[in-house]
Order: sequence, then C-alpha cells, then structure tokens
Amino acid sequence: MQETETPIVSVITPTFNRASELELLIDSIQNQTFDHSKYEMIIADDGSTDETDKLLENMESVVDFELKFVTQDNKGPGAARNLGIQNSQGELILFIDSDCEADPKWMEIIYNEYIEGGFDACGGPDSAKFDFSPIQKAIDFSMTSFFTTGGMRGHGKNRMAKFYPRSHNMGMTKTLVKEVGGFGDLRHGQDIELSHRIIQSGANVKFISEAVVYHRRRTSLKLFFRQTFNWGVARINLYKIDKSLLEPIHFLPSFGLITIFGVIFGAGLSISVFQYLLLIGLILFAFLCISGSYKHKDIRVLSNLILVIPTQIIGYGSGFLIAFTKRVIFDSELFTGFEKKYYSK
Repeated sequence: MQETETPIVSVITPTFNRASELELLIDSIQNQTFDHSKYEMIIADDGSTDETDKLLENMESVVDFELKFVTQDNKGPGAARNLGIQNSQGELILFIDSDCEADPKWMEIIYNEYIEGGFDACGGPDSAKFDFSPIQKAIDFSMTSFFTTGGMRGHGKNRMAKFYPRSHNMGMTKTLVKEVGGFGDLRHGQDIELSHRIIQSGANVKFISEAVVYHRRRTSLKLFFRQTFNWGVARINLYKIDKSLLEPIHFLPSFGLITIFGVIFGAGLSISVFQYLLLIGLILFAFLCISGSYKHKDIRVLSNLILVIPTQIIGYGSGFLIAFTKRVIFDSELFTGFEKKYYSK
C-alpha cells in the first residue's frame, strides 16, 4: 500500500472470530466519502482462531487507506479496543463493531461536526440495510423502536433515558481518552461504563443522528436470546461499579416479563380483568409487529417479530432478574452470563 500522510482520524474495530463479517465492514470503510488519506483503520484482534489474519493480509492490498492489524491473547473487547487506541495516530478516534457497516457518509458527517460544532465524544444511531435478512431487520426494529428499547437505549430524538454512546458507533478525542482512561474489563457494558466516566468528566458529548451504521446483530433467535440475556446481566454489573448506572427505566423489561406471565396466568384462571388485559396486550403487540413490517416494507419481518420481541423481553428480563438476585440480594461475585457459547450456533 502507498504511504499516506499522518491520519487525523483512527477507526478502531475489535474482533474475535468474525472473519466472515469483517470484509463487509472494511468495504464500507473503503467506500467512505471522506478523504482516504486522512484516516486509518485498526483491526484489534482478540485472539481469533479463524482466518482473520489471512483476510486482513488480502484486504490490505485492495484498500487505499492505511489498514493495520494488531493482535493480543483473548482478553475481551475492551482490552482489544484499548490495544487499538495504543496503536492509533489520529486525534479523533471512532469505534465501529465487526458486525456493522458504515454508511458512506458516516466518517465525513462525524468529522465535519467535530470541526464545525466541536465535541469531546459522540455517538450515532444504528439501523438495518435493505439487504439484511428478515430476522436481522426484525431484531433491528425490536432494538431501536421507541416502544421496545429504543427509548431506553437513548438512540433517537425521543428518549426516556440519558444517551450513552455505544461502541458500535462511538467517537472521542485522544485527548479525552488520556484524561478519563480507556475501556474497562467488563465483557459486556464496558462501553457504557466508559461513556459514564466521560459524561461525569463534564465532556461535551454529542448525538449525531445522521451518522448511521448498519448493525447486522445476531442471525438466530438463540444467539439473540444470549445477547439480550447478557445485556440484562451487564446492567447489574454496571450498577455494582456505580449505582447511578441503574435507573428505574432499566427495571421495565423485567417488570414487563413478570406482568406478562401474571396476566397470562390470570387469564388462564378465567379472571375477567386479566382476560381483558391479555386482549389489550395482544392488540398492542400486533400493532407493534405490523409497524415493524411497515417500516422495513417486508411482510416477512412481521412473522419474525412475533418471536423476536418476546425473545428480547425474556432474554433481558431474565438476565437482569438472575443477576439482580445473585449480585444485589446475595452479594455474589461477578456474574457474566453466556461466555463460551455466546457466539456459537
């Protein structure tokens, strides 16, 4: 690859056995409208055992930006991101996950906002591409709709919770990293913990709604359940680090899970009030599924949402309740949820 000037933007992606997705991500970085001589991309490998190293060797010869490959023993995504930071040259550091693709204007939009408006840290929304599978589109809707967890995640103009930049679409200055430190060692939730430290420092944090990444997420209900379960667990682990990281809104999925089972049980006993509540719930659920199908203009999304939305509620709610019982009530040691089988089908 030809030598380029010192980059002003560093894009960092941690990866672990995700060679099958990395090519799509790197292609999306190659297709950026931002001047290719002004950025670098660092793939921080967390001890992969697949063909990641060979893929990067091949990709390096076909891109016209600086592509770096650094590796470490398996220590978790936070440590991999920190390794990327250590090997970065840019003052503006952007993070995008290996299961994402960046919109062509992603980097240009963020950089222009950085130059014109100024910020210390930023984040943007995630969405689904037209060529994603029906289940991936259903998961996208379930994760981003205001009526599911979109409001809770704070990834829209209408939010019920404080916005915390997430690692799939996150940026910060190197100056800020030196001030607040890098990512912690939590397997899940370390991006929220870092965002919390950034916000506490008084830094200027900006949500850039036009800076979109396309998040492929999981490809099966089983994998999606494991992921949402671990997110529920992560919220309690964050609480054990800083109590302010647990807000009343974070109890809603668990409360909803208990309520749903209670209503179904009451309706099964032919208690009229519960039967009416069940009917209302089913109507609202149907409306939500139809809305998701309409958003993506794909009738197949509707049938997937019938399973995806309950999977999300059961996964997050049960993970939260189990972790709350273990770590808050019984004050046990760190509980992380699924680890060894987190990615396997």
